Amino acid sequence: MFEMFNVEHPDIAAVVASALSEDIGSGDITSQLTVPQNQRASGSFIAKQTLVLAGVELLPLIYGTHGGGAKVNMIHPSGTKLAKGTVLATVEGCARPLLECERVALNFIQRLSGVATLGRQHVDAVAGTKTKILDTRKTTPGLRRLEKMAAAAGGVTNHRLGLFDAVLIKNNHITAAGGIRQALEKARAFDGPVEIEVRTRTELDEALACGATRLLLDNLTPAEAAEWVRYINGRASTELSGNINLSNIREYAQAGADFISCGAITHSATAVDISFRLELNGY
Repeated sequence: MFEMFNVEHPDIAAVVASALSEDIGSGDITSQLTVPQNQRASGSFIAKQTLVLAGVELLPLIYGTHGGGAKVNMIHPSGTKLAKGTVLATVEGCARPLLECERVALNFIQRLSGVATLGRQHVDAVAGTKTKILDTRKTTPGLRRLEKMAAAAGGVTNHRLGLFDAVLIKNNHITAAGGIRQALEKARAFDGPVEIEVRTRTELDEALACGATRLLLDNLTPAEAAEWVRYINGRASTELSGNINLSNIREYAQAGADFISCGAITHSATAVDISFRLELNGY
């Protein structure tokens, strides 16, 4: 879905500006009081653990907004797996703005790299099967576009960005519409992908009879998933979700589904450990 890692969208500029305003406010009092105004320095962002990098492309935007003309050198792009101790980017300029932007830069890169790292773990766990890993809408409010780009940096396939770009008919929609047939018939007006959740074999048969082309199979065991996928036999693409984690995801992938969606990639990712080391340039 996304050109990895394209930060030109206005939503991203807005969230970066908001983060800088939130942290810096009227000014970094500590740096203003303790750091000479014209002091020059350079800073290095260093991986403190093995990780998959994401969000480093935000650095020119962060330092361009509030960095006083700081020079950014991105050594590794998003999607790169880095070993502990690797320098992933450097910045050079006046020491005060380098320090002012430090926390915002780290917050973004640590969070997004956490998503990419967890995403890569899920992708690696199903390597060699036909199954692709999907992200979900279970994202941090305001950060969805960034977190989905981070998931893509980890090798995850992006699912829909929001409620506006694809149809996913879930059990509550089916109830509100009056049934599977009614929901699918009403959704035919949409010129785009349409997916429907089925929970029983009766619902599965009805969805297939109505021409469903993509099915969400929720909360099945691996054995049930394999049985259902064999029964569907390519008549529709299949997505598995519900109670799937890194300990059992390969077993689910071996059931033969086309996709597995994992909300944990974004809602449960742990920020990775990245440090910022400042050194004076001798000015």
